[in-house]
Amino acid sequence: MAAHNELITTAELADILTRPELRLFDCTTYLEPVPPGSSVPYIAVSGRQTFEAGHIPGANFLDLQGEFSDPNTELRFMMPGTARLEAAFGRHGISATSRVVLYSIGTPMWATRFWWMLRSLGFEGAAVLDGGIDKWTAEGRDIETGLAGGYPPATFTARPRNGLFVNKHDVLAATAEGNTVIVNALGPQFHKGLEPSRYGRPGRVPGSVSVPAATMIDPKSKAFVPLADAEATFAAQGIDRSKRVVAYCGGGISATIDLFQLHRLGYDNLTLYDGSMGEWAKDTSLPIETG
Repeated sequence: MAAHNELITTAELADILTRPELRLFDCTTYLEPVPPGSSVPYIAVSGRQTFEAGHIPGANFLDLQGEFSDPNTELRFMMPGTARLEAAFGRHGISATSRVVLYSIGTPMWATRFWWMLRSLGFEGAAVLDGGIDKWTAEGRDIETGLAGGYPPATFTARPRNGLFVNKHDVLAATAEGNTVIVNALGPQFHKGLEPSRYGRPGRVPGSVSVPAATMIDPKSKAFVPLADAEATFAAQGIDRSKRVVAYCGGGISATIDLFQLHRLGYDNLTLYDGSMGEWAKDTSLPIETG
């Protein structure tokens, strides 16, 4: 089993906390409900307040919606242009020689989203903290409070990779491709269209298979499940290394958990539908499947 090492344990992080090349970030965002009849699926709230209440010593904060998403679309968290990302990551002190460690509270999906974004820009030096700050605090490790100290600004030079993000037209075409498997990371009730969806029409992209992101995480420790378990879950849905994988969810966030595990397993033909159901469910020209 060929595995990649973009996962770092709490013990490994503790050993490198004082290294000058380390760039450690809390990436947390919260999704709050909206009033009935609202045209948006949720309100995205920065996790800066909980960061200031307690973070891993030396960490700084990345605001996904505020700094690292396209401001010119109604869809939340869409990948912005390369120049905007180069400037933003550079402001936070990331350069080619940085060792980046990403974590979030409660779920790793905000950390894996940033990992995927950095990977799409050609940056290979990022890892996700296994179990996040939840596991760190459960182990009794030190916590720091207060504002982010900030890292010295740096020059971040992107080397974008093609194909790591796709749009609705690419996904529609992929529904007819025999060598592509489309993976839905939302829960099974949303996959089947059994419950109303905050994104619009209930259901899934036709032909997609269900691998909920939640099945990749131990609910108690918040750590990733063993790779052998992940491999078995993917294999049960007909996912193998001979096929291209297109992953989606509600807003292009939790699907990066599936992509992170697939990458760790050595899958290399992976892509993310950035708009996900936030776009697909509202576009009545696109087919949708239930049941």
